[in-house]
Amino acid sequence: MTLDAYIETLKGRRIAVVGAGVSNLPLIELLLRRGCTVTVCDRRDAAELAAVYDSLVGLGASFSLGEHYIDTLDFDVVFRTPGLHPNLLRHAVRPDTVVTSEMEAFFAVCPCRTIAITGSDGKTTTSTLIAKLLEAEGYTVHLGGNIGKPLLCETPQFAPTDVAVLELSSFQLHSMICRPDVAVVTNLSPNHLDVHPDFADYANAKKNIFLRQGDENRLVLNLDNPYTSAFAAESRAEVLWFSRSAQVERGYCFHDGAIYRGTARFVEQSDILLPGLHNVENYMAAFAAVDGMVSRAHCQAVASSFSGVAHRIELVRTLRGVRYYNDSIASSPTRTIAGLRSFEQKVILIAGGHDKRVPFDGLAAEIVQRVRALYLTGETAEQIRAAVCAAPGFDPAALPVTVLDGFDETVRAAAQSAEAGDVVILSPACSSFDRFKNFVERGERFRNIVESLA
Repeated sequence: MTLDAYIETLKGRRIAVVGAGVSNLPLIELLLRRGCTVTVCDRRDAAELAAVYDSLVGLGASFSLGEHYIDTLDFDVVFRTPGLHPNLLRHAVRPDTVVTSEMEAFFAVCPCRTIAITGSDGKTTTSTLIAKLLEAEGYTVHLGGNIGKPLLCETPQFAPTDVAVLELSSFQLHSMICRPDVAVVTNLSPNHLDVHPDFADYANAKKNIFLRQGDENRLVLNLDNPYTSAFAAESRAEVLWFSRSAQVERGYCFHDGAIYRGTARFVEQSDILLPGLHNVENYMAAFAAVDGMVSRAHCQAVASSFSGVAHRIELVRTLRGVRYYNDSIASSPTRTIAGLRSFEQKVILIAGGHDKRVPFDGLAAEIVQRVRALYLTGETAEQIRAAVCAAPGFDPAALPVTVLDGFDETVRAAAQSAEAGDVVILSPACSSFDRFKNFVERGERFRNIVESLA
């Protein structure tokens, strides 16, 4: 089905689009310009929507705004925003209402091959690596999804020989119908439990990336993760593995300082520009996703030249011998642990943020081992402090813990304590929503503060 044909199926039906954010705004504008009847539902009021509201009024949109924006959704079709759990819509829609999303519509109309990536950590780096590898081989690549770019409205320009690379969050995958040609699950650990009622709900959302695949499709799984390794039993697709702890025949593994494709040495770790074993995992996942599509030479070339994605252990500045790293993307304990393990020395860590109701015990043990000074701020500051102080081996003389109210003052205090040779890293282990719009805004604030240091 083409995008034009899909829109024709919506003509004459009453449509609601829940959420006027980045992922839905192009969809809303497209539907209105094609003559569809659209009501925009958003928690924000007209003043908060500002220019977006004025623009959509001009295109003929109706609105349901404010606190009760989804109390009653008497519509034929509802496009939900990724950040809204489907359970919150269950009692608001009619039994015959079609509940879908911009990304689900994309899968229905996309004319080219699709590679979809999900997981608790490493999604964006792995998605970007896959795109870089395919581009090096000469493919035209469309990178989007949760990575920040909605692609639905661009599909008329896609060619059948192109490849769409899609980062998908649990919020997007929840209740979504999709069948990617290649699905990648980087790992799985408790995350986003402030939105998902429990870990089972979170894990089940992730499974939607592969449950509708057939034997002509591919599923790439992390053999080292107990949750993702169990997914193979539920899949009908060809499974390729990646592992740091075991040798695999079908897929990629790491030992003796190199990534192997099966039993053949493939890429040396010393040739990978990105630091940390977690990035070795990201490369193995990406290599498995494009296996048979990208040559070893191009895989080696990308590994030795790709310097990383912003806000992911990004070196911001070296000042008076102190290196400052921005790892704002680390919105979970497991992601921060991976960041800490990227450095051979103990670091000065800045952490804390929005409470996603995940435990910090494992992170605390890692902090005791790998951090020389800890600076905490945000909703979770006291929770992390308590976990660290209760961790085996904690010594307050060896690991001072400082809790401060303001983000800026926390960064400056950490910088003031640093000496030549130190590493200062923002790796929050929490999402940013207590103070920032997203991790990008948080990372940019950190960058600005570091760059302003005299």
